Amino acid sequence: MNILLVYPEISKSIIQFTDMVKVAERKSAFPPLGLLTIASLLPKGWNKKLVDLNTAPLTEVDINWADLVFISAMNVQSNSVRELIKKLNQYDKTIVAGGPLFTHEYNEYDGIEHFVLNKAEITLPQFLTDLKNGNPKHIYKSTEFADVHKTPNPMWELANLDDYLYAVVQYSRGCPYLCNFCDVTALFGRKPRVKTPEQIIKELDSLISQGNNEQILFADDNLIGNKNLLKKELLPALIKWREKNPYAPGFATQVTINLVDDEERAKLMLEAGFRHILVGIESIDEEKTKHTAKYVG
Repeated sequence: MNILLVYPEISKSIIQFTDMVKVAERKSAFPPLGLLTIASLLPKGWNKKLVDLNTAPLTEVDINWADLVFISAMNVQSNSVRELIKKLNQYDKTIVAGGPLFTHEYNEYDGIEHFVLNKAEITLPQFLTDLKNGNPKHIYKSTEFADVHKTPNPMWELANLDDYLYAVVQYSRGCPYLCNFCDVTALFGRKPRVKTPEQIIKELDSLISQGNNEQILFADDNLIGNKNLLKKELLPALIKWREKNPYAPGFATQVTINLVDDEERAKLMLEAGFRHILVGIESIDEEKTKHTAKYVG
């Protein structure tokens, strides 16, 4: 079975870090972590190929090679998604779609045979079983949250990591806050679930062996969502890892402004190698901030 994993083009937005990408002479900001994790969940005997439309075009050779085409996307990729579906339909290709865009709006997209929604660690095995038995369904959903301790290492070997400004890992899923402009809690819940330090170290070792990136992004919705485990488990493990890898790229992440409430934790993050911190500040007007139900930052 030949599996083509296609990551649609991201519309111009702040998450592209366009100027930084240009200065660093890279092609895009981040590799598609979700699709590369999906690749690891697929049967080992299947052939897999990644095409990231932010770094390379999709060719006729790619399409003709594929038995199934997997797409994962966010809202900022919706325009590219529609063009991609139209193109693949012209070749009569079977499309399997998932990710935040389709989880929220799958009814808006025709021309897709199978939607594997919510948490792929749960719904993808169900789809694969039905596919093997010859009766795959149109939609697969789940209200359960995946056990991230069982999430496999992404198949980084499918990507040319040198195309990207950042390499990417994910420590946690979920956020304890309920900001009304954000879909994180709807997708991943309010109780952040974290990987083990051993999982993260394994991913970091894999990344630095395959790419030469400017930084490694911890792509958590809020890295300090689970403050205790971050401070007691992950940060000490990262400090030890950096002692063994002093020339490894620095870390970047996104957090809420209450990071500064714990000076010791902030110092540990610095010692672990965090150099680039993104903090969302929607407004400096306290009344406007209240309307967003964001009570931090």
